[in-house]
Amino acid sequence: MKVILHIWRQAKASTNSDFKQDGKMVRYELNNASPDMSFLEMLDVLNEQLITKGEEPVAFDHDCREGVCGSCGVVIDGVPHGPESGTTTCQLHMRSFKDGAEIYIEPMRAKAFPVTKDLIVDRGSFDRIVQSGAFISVNTGAPQDANAILIPKPDADRAFDAATCIGCGACVAACKNASAMLFVGAKVSHFKHLPQGQVERDSRARNLVSAMDEEGFGNCTNQNECEAVCPKEISVRVIADMNREYLRAKVLEE
Repeated sequence: MKVILHIWRQAKASTNSDFKQDGKMVRYELNNASPDMSFLEMLDVLNEQLITKGEEPVAFDHDCREGVCGSCGVVIDGVPHGPESGTTTCQLHMRSFKDGAEIYIEPMRAKAFPVTKDLIVDRGSFDRIVQSGAFISVNTGAPQDANAILIPKPDADRAFDAATCIGCGACVAACKNASAMLFVGAKVSHFKHLPQGQVERDSRARNLVSAMDEEGFGNCTNQNECEAVCPKEISVRVIADMNREYLRAKVLEE
């Protein structure tokens, strides 16, 4: 199949919030794409052709290519991870596009996700949020045998649903406010429903929300774009969990 690709090319890291000053869309034609290729395999084929011509290959991030790590995330035709729901970019196949299609490929743009090169963005802001408290500290008591801790199934299910977040940033890229509340809500909700997370429950909510604000992410306006594009289909319920936990923590603090 033949596809026409419009890809964001940017040679160096972003210098300001005006993305248009840092790079541009470049048009490529690919005549030998297979419908059975994954989207990233198609980019590999394009890069092989560019290297053969002596041109700079397109830089894009990836790792597992199994939909587990989320590092592959790009915006395809205006949608983070592309047209298929519940799917990461690396799991997307070219059969999702028509022969002769024009495909627009951009990085996940946000002030807190500066572009480093082409389709690669720096998601270090997510790492810093996690470091602020999205974990259970070693000083919360000696570990118990997992089978000795009784957890109601509804709580276990909610915790597991939130824990599926892979931190890809699709929620931020889809939100008009570049909000990270689905990501942060998933971290808060994950531990909220587990007994191991109760010791640091209040400090966790305060620290994660504060870190999110410091990184420059916007606020949620309840339009649910984040849930629509999340490859793990995490519900906006976790945002409600986060808001309740933050309010509870602030009241107890006072």
